[in-house]
Amino acid sequence: MTTGLIATLAAYLFGSLSSAIILCRLAGLPDPRTDGSGNPGATNMLRLYGKGLAFATLTGDLLKGLLPLLAGRWLGVDTGVLALMGLAAFLGHLYPVFFSFRGGKGVATYIGVLFGLDWRAGAAFVLVWLAMALAFRYSSLSALVATLIAPAALWWLGAPLPVVMSCSLMAVMLVWRHRSNIRNLLAGKEHRIGSREGA
Repeated sequence: MTTGLIATLAAYLFGSLSSAIILCRLAGLPDPRTDGSGNPGATNMLRLYGKGLAFATLTGDLLKGLLPLLAGRWLGVDTGVLALMGLAAFLGHLYPVFFSFRGGKGVATYIGVLFGLDWRAGAAFVLVWLAMALAFRYSSLSALVATLIAPAALWWLGAPLPVVMSCSLMAVMLVWRHRSNIRNLLAGKEHRIGSREGA
């Protein structure tokens, strides 16, 4: 029990390490929350500071979801604790204790969690995202559709109930964090992938 609590807290703290903000500070650049969409994520970093920092942000945010779960498996924690660790890392990204609880929208960290719980679900997310992005060229729409499909994929793959419930809760929170994107999509104002503005 103690190991599970410590592991879950550690996952939250690790998730609270905002890749975008840390990279900007190391590079002497302004906080990404003060420009563009205000989101400290890979899409905003791409628009503000280019492909290199965007890729580094994406990688860092994905690893925040994946590495705690790999550590949990190494420690031998049970499936319920793994599910809580994934949720904790995700919450750390959304509400980072080190950065005034102002975090990102959670897509990359969610992907990392999925790969940590079941690589097939992570692969399903990536494939759905790519298909939607190629078809419609909206990053937010691609993420939303893939996010909603992921818990169903886990259920179909026979994942334990705590895993399905944890990922379903993350999906709900992720959709909530994208509410401004949803409004823009419905109004026809959302910017497409490759445009110089928004998302």
